[in-house]
Amino acid sequence: MTTAASPPEGRERADAARNRARVLAAAERLFSTADPRTITMDRIAKEAGVGRATLYRRYPDPASIAVALLDEHERLLQGQLLAGAPPLGPGAPPGERLAAFYEAMVELLDRHLPLALGAETGNARMKTGAYGFWRVHVRSLLVAAEVADPDALVDALLAPLAPEVFRYQREERGLSTVEIGAALSRLARRLLGG
Repeated sequence: MTTAASPPEGRERADAARNRARVLAAAERLFSTADPRTITMDRIAKEAGVGRATLYRRYPDPASIAVALLDEHERLLQGQLLAGAPPLGPGAPPGERLAAFYEAMVELLDRHLPLALGAETGNARMKTGAYGFWRVHVRSLLVAAEVADPDALVDALLAPLAPEVFRYQREERGLSTVEIGAALSRLARRLLGG
């Protein structure tokens, strides 16, 4: 039963929605200026102008805030994979779709690397919902291209998109996003055709 003081189940109260938006905006500002792994919950609460209890009510740590922020950006890409124009969306050959996915992911990593590093490093990366979605997508492309043993290949094809790998390539190796995207696109086309 819904009372005047509580919203219907599944709906967020207006003040909670405002606080969530303030927290996410503050965290995005902070994460864009420093490694998210060095940002404290205290700093996020102060930047957002909310109490620590408000912050902890929804997020247990900075990594969970980074995951929430990155999730917003990744959902846009997921929508394009499901219903966007080819080659990213349905209707293109598997090799072209994988190449387009790689290029879109390189662009996402380039724009949101601090968030990805805060949310998806190490084993935590494989536990996110987005990784599960990417895994299903890449596996479906392998199956469509009739590649043998797709389950053994799918994680290997996602490995180059690990935030640590991307940072290493950009910062240590000095590769451009164009070079990284082109190399991954060649890999996709050679493996799946196109």
